[in-house]
Amino acid sequence: MTVTKSPNGFQTDDSGRRVVIDPITRIEGHLRIELNVDNANVVRNAVSVGTMWRGLETILRGRDPRDAWAFCQRICGVCTGVHALASVRAVEDALGIPIPENANLIRNILHLTLYVHDHLVHFYHLHALDWVDVVSALNAAAAATSQLAQSISPWPKSSPGYFKETQAKLARFVQSGQLGPFRNGYWGHPAYKLPAEANLMAVAHYLEALDFQREIVKIQTVLAGKNPHPHWLVGGVPSAINVGNAGAVGALNIERIAVVADIARKAREFVTQVYIPDLLAIASFYKDWAKWGGGLSATNLMSYGEFPQRANDASNDSLGLPRGAILGGDLARLHEVDLKDPSHIQEFVPHAWYKYPDETKGLHPWDGITEIDFRQGPHAVIDEDRLHRVDEGAKYTYVKAPRFKGQAMEVGPLARMVVAYAAGRGEVKELVDGALKTLNVPLPALFSTLGRTAARGLETQWAADRLVEAVDRLVANIRNGDVNTANTEKWEPGTWPATAKGAGFCEAPRGALGHWVVIQDGKIANYQCVVPTTWNASPRDGEGRIGALEASLLDLPLADPARPLEVLRVIHSFDPCLACATHLYGPDGAPVASVAVV
Repeated sequence: MTVTKSPNGFQTDDSGRRVVIDPITRIEGHLRIELNVDNANVVRNAVSVGTMWRGLETILRGRDPRDAWAFCQRICGVCTGVHALASVRAVEDALGIPIPENANLIRNILHLTLYVHDHLVHFYHLHALDWVDVVSALNAAAAATSQLAQSISPWPKSSPGYFKETQAKLARFVQSGQLGPFRNGYWGHPAYKLPAEANLMAVAHYLEALDFQREIVKIQTVLAGKNPHPHWLVGGVPSAINVGNAGAVGALNIERIAVVADIARKAREFVTQVYIPDLLAIASFYKDWAKWGGGLSATNLMSYGEFPQRANDASNDSLGLPRGAILGGDLARLHEVDLKDPSHIQEFVPHAWYKYPDETKGLHPWDGITEIDFRQGPHAVIDEDRLHRVDEGAKYTYVKAPRFKGQAMEVGPLARMVVAYAAGRGEVKELVDGALKTLNVPLPALFSTLGRTAARGLETQWAADRLVEAVDRLVANIRNGDVNTANTEKWEPGTWPATAKGAGFCEAPRGALGHWVVIQDGKIANYQCVVPTTWNASPRDGEGRIGALEASLLDLPLADPARPLEVLRVIHSFDPCLACATHLYGPDGAPVASVAVV
């Protein structure tokens, strides 16, 4: 058997029928994709495999629910803060704990900061290299690159000298034989379409975004102590305000709030003058990608909603991004989403390496079970040469199969933008319609890899605008004498009911995130998380319905199956986080298997 390997872990046998990419790089966690490709190099079957497990849910049992956020936040360090936010909301929902208005504003600021930061990192550092041929940038003319940059944006870093310096830096990487952050790419692949000057401009902004991501996270450090894993609090936020005492240790004063406001405005400027122009410029060369990678996006999309504009009000009237689901591609009807309704949200495991008493039935998260079947897993079904295919007719992943009213769903920025568009949200509709007009593509172009990538950028613009507004609202509240950031009502377990249940919603950068908690006698009796990548990387369910990742790869043409760049484009457009989707903990913490990457 002949084995072919690529920098991204691709391997196939000489029959060419089964393609294995393991691991998918430039994502969080471990994801294996297996494909069946026909004689025309078109994908006819796709299998998404979460190959590593880790965990936190099980160790929460018996703990104080007020501490759950600190454990949950360690599910992931990329989308930092989202699991903590969902956790405190779940506990507050269970115990009926309201939060002050300032706490709601500060939570929104922390979360909007994450959106801008995470989306910038995704576009430039995780996804852009699927469209940008880094090595081609060495052939660019610096003067022409400067002319291109100045034609699409007033961003000041656009002189010929600046791009010549960037080109020289890149040349040093190449000449050393070590491309550093640009290694393991399919440079020269026939699917790349950008001219050399556009590639050089994108590489320069890649490096700028690396620097800027250090700046924007300072907002979380100022308001919540640190990044990653900022501090949270059931009943509010641990951010004391003391504007009258500049020397108050740990308190927000005028100088610190001014720092937050300044960074927020710089973030909006970077998004408006760098990210969005780059996105639209690159997309204009890849408009054919409006045909591929749609999957479930043309039919089933869901958002839990996010950014309450009023404290303790999670109604759609209050949410900056609305809650709702689209089924069957009908944008004229938004379906209600109720996290507490067992008929709305269930998880199934007939094709996942977990055990249920009756695997023909799904479980609502309040009744959820996270019990691994240690007899199975990748150590049992994938050979040492990493070529043996998984059996998609059996159990093949550590990711469960969540369903909304029995349907597989896509979640994430595209889902949020489409739900908001369908709900008639003016600011979202203006952004979407403007991008469609600039690219001269119709609305159905959204339901694709191109649309998914564009939606994340448009959401970043929306979030950057809202970030500045939220900081201004916080300043106005403080000026009016409101400095309250926490509520200790119902803080003591003696005031709690004997049994309580709560559901905490959140829209993580990658999509709909829910935490469900059951509290008995002051302790956690059950805790379950259903995360965005659980929805998107879902395996087949008992009815054979496939998840969003698997569906998006069907009918995808590959220019060269030995270098499956097109597959990376589709998968990266979701920005999967397998570390979140496979959060499980072994009963004794002992190693189950030792796996070597070959």
